[in-house]
Amino acid sequence: MPMMILRLFAVFAVLLAEPGTARTPIATDLRVMTFNVRYPNPDDGPNVWPRRRAVFMQTITAADPDVIGTQELFASQGADIAHALPGYTWFGRDRRGGHADEHMGIFYRRDRLTLIHHGDFWLSETPSVVGSMSWGTTLPRMVNWGVFETRGKGKRRFVLFDTHFAHRDEDDGARERSATLLIEKLRSIAGDLPVVLTGDMNATPDSKAYHILAGQLTDAWATAPTRRGPERTFHDFTGIADRRIDYIFTRGFTSLQSEVRTDHVGATFGSDHFPVVAVLRFGGANVH
Repeated sequence: MPMMILRLFAVFAVLLAEPGTARTPIATDLRVMTFNVRYPNPDDGPNVWPRRRAVFMQTITAADPDVIGTQELFASQGADIAHALPGYTWFGRDRRGGHADEHMGIFYRRDRLTLIHHGDFWLSETPSVVGSMSWGTTLPRMVNWGVFETRGKGKRRFVLFDTHFAHRDEDDGARERSATLLIEKLRSIAGDLPVVLTGDMNATPDSKAYHILAGQLTDAWATAPTRRGPERTFHDFTGIADRRIDYIFTRGFTSLQSEVRTDHVGATFGSDHFPVVAVLRFGGANVH
């Protein structure tokens, strides 16, 4: 009988180690992913969404995040993800205030996190005006956010913000103003709660926009004692990234581990961006 019990424990340990399997929530740690999914462009040839969808799902399953900030998400892709990965649910309206355009969809594991409340605002001179644009941008840019509480013992609350900054080379000024506005809104929305910011900032670490964010928040990749994968994240479906523009920033957390995942099957990748994953522990500097 003792030997049978030991075998059962061994099997249980293996199941817990498998990516994507259920694990007991740990109130002190949080596993976060940021992932630009690439919108379902019918002109993407071999990289159209139906052909890369399975790899995308496999990438999330292997990473096993508690919460995911996505960019460029269309409602049809959100439905596909929720169907393939039923442990996750998501929220958010699109950048024009409906559900026909790109969303900053936030996905979370219902067995690990509880959504307390959520909201959004636009990166413009009139943040509360749906679909508003400023600073010469050609598309609306927005931030989706949610206040979460961890499940299990020792419940902890935090706020996750998810965004996608303007994309053109000539939008440097807009990205700087977006970063400044985001920091201001973050303070008023989150108060003293720990913060996670996920996003495709379309800004490299030498940009002013990055330094505005990094001056008030902590770059989870830069401060993690353990890092895996390439530093750069945008690879345009080639598998060879040429710039770092996807980030996880934090306040009130310590970054334990960060990874840029390069999952693929043959020449097929889940997106034209590599996702970034960080393991965060509650506790850390709230301000710089």
